[in-house]
Amino acid sequence: MPVAPKPDVRPMTVQARCVRLSAKGADAASLAPVVETHALSRADNELLIEVKAAAVNPSDVKAATGLMPYAVFPRTPGRDYAGVVIDGPQGWIGREVFGSSGDLGIRRDGTHATHFVVEADAVVEKPKGLSWEEAAGIGVPFVTAMEGLRRAGIPKSGETVLVMGVNGKVGQAATQIATWHGARVIGVVRRSEPYEGHANSKVEVIDASTTDVAARVRELTGGKGADIVFNTVGDPYFEAAHKSLALRGRQILIAAVDRIVQFNILEFYRGQHTYVGIDTLGLTSIATGAVLKELGSGFASGHLKPFPIKPNAIYPLEEAKAAFVAVAGSSRDRVILKP
Repeated sequence: MPVAPKPDVRPMTVQARCVRLSAKGADAASLAPVVETHALSRADNELLIEVKAAAVNPSDVKAATGLMPYAVFPRTPGRDYAGVVIDGPQGWIGREVFGSSGDLGIRRDGTHATHFVVEADAVVEKPKGLSWEEAAGIGVPFVTAMEGLRRAGIPKSGETVLVMGVNGKVGQAATQIATWHGARVIGVVRRSEPYEGHANSKVEVIDASTTDVAARVRELTGGKGADIVFNTVGDPYFEAAHKSLALRGRQILIAAVDRIVQFNILEFYRGQHTYVGIDTLGLTSIATGAVLKELGSGFASGHLKPFPIKPNAIYPLEEAKAAFVAVAGSSRDRVILKP
């Protein structure tokens, strides 16, 4: 008996409302985002996602203000998201997902919209018990922290991780991951303040404004130094990070203010040190999804926790400029757009 042909199921088309930046601005205050409507549908290997929340990252603002020459405009910005799959291959529709990317919002249209499309292999199941806003806020900071620690070697029980800029979002994510794996964390802050984030063990804090960081690290570690230094700030802490490293220590670098630094090459090779550079903009959506999948069990067990989202840090799409200005102003809040 002949088999009836399957019906031709065409991808859904939606009218997506998207934040659009027609050109780069000199600074966040000079940006002129508008909300436009565009027809949107997926390709065969993609999912069409209804966005429930999307984070605004410093990299979104940097791309929009000309600090990333490879960012292509006009553009809908946004790298991080959480939402519901409304169209895709069989078995996907209705699933609650989240994710991030190095190319979304930079080299192709991103997540600051009511809908967007992304490869099916890029998304991750949203952890149960997390709000949409919390899930959207995980993205870039946790991916950066996890990718750095993966490349440097996941810290083990008995190892010491020194986190420069421990109260920044990447610093907090690195602290969570390191203490989840049993490592001891020492944090560095630029003024007197306690550690603000979640951790699975006590975090000792060094005030860099009043203390010789390297000397204090040696004191706290019995002269050994730190096995890993996660330097989230870059050159302002480079020398202190270099002098804090243990034998065969690894320094992870993710940022810079001034691009050129001097360091003692003799100390570098005699110490058998390793420097690890991390740029999550170089990760595709699928590669970023693979990093987030590694973190899933940590969120499920409670060893990892999302950043708190304050109500006054949530903006509608129509107030995208205010959200960009808040992030450019070094807000410590995780800023979220909610369509």
